[in-house]
Amino acid sequence: MSKSEPIHIIGGGLAGSEAAWQAAEAGAKVILHEMRPVRATDAHQTDSLAELVCSNSFRSDDAEQNAVGLLHEEMRRCNSLIMRCADAHQLPAGGALAVDRHGFSAAVTQAIEQHPNITMAREEVPGMPPEDWRNVIIATGPLTSPALAEAILAKTGEDSLAFFDAIAPIVHYDSINMDIVWAQSRYDKAGPGGTGADYLNCPMDKDQYMAFVEALKVAPLHEFKDWEKVPYFDGCLPIEVMAERGVETLRHGPMKPVGLTNPRNPTVKPYAIVQLRQDNALGTLWNMVGFQTKMRYGVQAEILRMIPGLENAQFARLGGLHRNTFINSPKVLGPDLKLKADPRIRFAGQVTGVEGYVESAAVGLIAGRLAAADERGTPMPTPPNTTALGALIAHITGGHIESESYSGARSFQPMNVNFGLFPPVTITKPEGVARWRGPDKTIAKRKAITSRALEDLKAWA
Repeated sequence: MSKSEPIHIIGGGLAGSEAAWQAAEAGAKVILHEMRPVRATDAHQTDSLAELVCSNSFRSDDAEQNAVGLLHEEMRRCNSLIMRCADAHQLPAGGALAVDRHGFSAAVTQAIEQHPNITMAREEVPGMPPEDWRNVIIATGPLTSPALAEAILAKTGEDSLAFFDAIAPIVHYDSINMDIVWAQSRYDKAGPGGTGADYLNCPMDKDQYMAFVEALKVAPLHEFKDWEKVPYFDGCLPIEVMAERGVETLRHGPMKPVGLTNPRNPTVKPYAIVQLRQDNALGTLWNMVGFQTKMRYGVQAEILRMIPGLENAQFARLGGLHRNTFINSPKVLGPDLKLKADPRIRFAGQVTGVEGYVESAAVGLIAGRLAAADERGTPMPTPPNTTALGALIAHITGGHIESESYSGARSFQPMNVNFGLFPPVTITKPEGVARWRGPDKTIAKRKAITSRALEDLKAWA
């Protein structure tokens, strides 16, 4: 590749801005294409870069006990523009990092426009990038223009692009009560790569089931703007909608008790069963099969903990249903974020299937560095999966286990960074402690993960 060829980045949100900054700081020439104000979106109010269209919070800033706080710190250590501007425009928010949204966006815009290696192009890219663009990052987010979305769909295939999330909650394995839950596939079917014990099963008696259904029927729901709303399909109805359709509906849907026997009480057939399926290769995350929901987050966790075996459940992600364009990254992207069908193109940000401002910017950070390394002719590895940056990339490009969901659709869904994405870490029980469990052990484990991450990031960065 000629040294004079620029890197083209499509999309001026958090991911695109971070990717442009990282590539430019590495010495590459960058053209950043942003369609606003030439073409507006349903959500944006301005033509500023990195506009925050929802919350102004970047969530926890605790780098020792919180995965997103660790991601903040890793990005700071990698010269992140998004984190630099967030820190400069921070507002009081306890342990969270909240920002003045207008000051933050203005600072990002100014930094990009003033960088000598970046050229701004205020224009829509109405299809796949021209063939003479040899190094491209698509970072168009959940509001990808229809023309580009159609072009991506044509390039990747019908099952590789989604236009809405039907998200089931995901539970940390080590918070599941295995004294109640047992492992078994329905009718003991092994399936491809299975063992016949590939699901975790939570049994309910009739009273527990009836109480659960009643709680679903009165639960407060998220209210969405018109552009966020999605149609309901019978294959992916929210559980509270199924509950409204009749008290037995869930028992004949995702909670059907057939083909399963509780080994702890084999003579009594559960009235209903909630199944969890392994969600990542590490086995640390399990998703609740068929449990997409629009319940508000606070009450959602409370109601889901009514399920036997999940009374102490910790959620890596709660359920949801809303409009969001994203690709089936484990299928269509390589580990370097390149599109398998067209390796001159990388994807970054929310369109890759990450959830959240910081996660989107983090994927942009890696994509920008990788693209600049390609431009120099010295390809670089992605960060190790023991880091927050590496764990996030590893999950979206291969760590997720691809399988059919309850609705029959592919199961990959957007994910926030969380400790369930990291490889397990070994910790030593303190002397004099007979049984080490609960909060103290969790705190020690998280500290071990974050310490390892920052040490490993140092070697990579």
